[in-house]
Amino acid sequence: MAILGGTALTYGDWAKRLDPEGKIDIVVEILSQTNEQLDDMLVVEGNLPTGHQTTIRTGLPSATWRLLNQGVAPTKSTTAQITDACGMLETYSDIDVALAELNGNTTEFRMSEDLAFLEGMNQQYSSATIYSNALQTPSQIMGLAPRYSTVNVLSAQTANNVIDAGGTGSTNTSIWVVVWGPNTVHGIFPKGQIAGLQHRDLGEQTLYTAVGSTQTQLQVYRTHYKWMSGITVRDWRYAVRICNIDVTQLLTGNAANLINALIRALDRIPTLPAGSGPVQKTDAPDGGQMSMGRAAIYCNRVIRTYLDIQATNKTNVLLRVDEFAGKVVTSFRGIPVRTVDSILSTEARVV
Repeated sequence: MAILGGTALTYGDWAKRLDPEGKIDIVVEILSQTNEQLDDMLVVEGNLPTGHQTTIRTGLPSATWRLLNQGVAPTKSTTAQITDACGMLETYSDIDVALAELNGNTTEFRMSEDLAFLEGMNQQYSSATIYSNALQTPSQIMGLAPRYSTVNVLSAQTANNVIDAGGTGSTNTSIWVVVWGPNTVHGIFPKGQIAGLQHRDLGEQTLYTAVGSTQTQLQVYRTHYKWMSGITVRDWRYAVRICNIDVTQLLTGNAANLINALIRALDRIPTLPAGSGPVQKTDAPDGGQMSMGRAAIYCNRVIRTYLDIQATNKTNVLLRVDEFAGKVVTSFRGIPVRTVDSILSTEARVV
């Protein structure tokens, strides 16, 4: 009997969550991922109800070399405005009241379902920060990959920060170096809204459904999940993509030299925060202090394993395994390497 189709929890689903004593069992989340860029990302309230507008400098004024009795040509700087929109990621969880109340384990049963929704939305948003393209799908946000999608500097200025590791097939992945900060790269949420994933228990409600031509009603416990967010790149120089890393070549003699690629990537960033501390400051033009944020290196588990193995090489002095805040952290020149499972190993070649 398919009232709600494949979206409804069934008695079979309920039974699978019981331990031998009839209590709600701990669900082993074998589909869970590690997406550590969400732990680092600085999130700023946008200056627009739908996102954030950034004004960037596109040209500097020029001075005049003059002779006596000659004038000076007037000049000025030029600017441009870039607007990044936030996306609305939403879903509902509907559980039959009678099903949830079996054995009196209503709260525990709903909690087990909540965790699955939270993990699913976390994975969707993590993937969106990398791959979503608002130009192709307007309902989504603009991720990093569409902004750094070519190695041709004649096509895009950001190509200066895209490093080609040589892969030519469709078994490629990327390493990202990102400096999260209020003036570099950061997450955004709409002006006047709430940051982060919102979870609201809407209680018991009547769900109107249809079986064929017959209208039916069902009492459900409903939970609403909403995440209004986006990402803005205020200064494209503070993110670098090492693309076209062929994962099938990592264990062969033809693998890309990732150490050299990481050195080139870090040297592309104008002012790199030192170490894995949260904030690095540099002299601002007005003589004050400007926060440059938090730097991190992001890769998927395949690349992370390769780098961890390389870190055990005694002749390698740049890639190290250290302890930071009670955790073992692989770092390159003091910049922590983070695991992001949403970075694919099936990327097409970036040209």
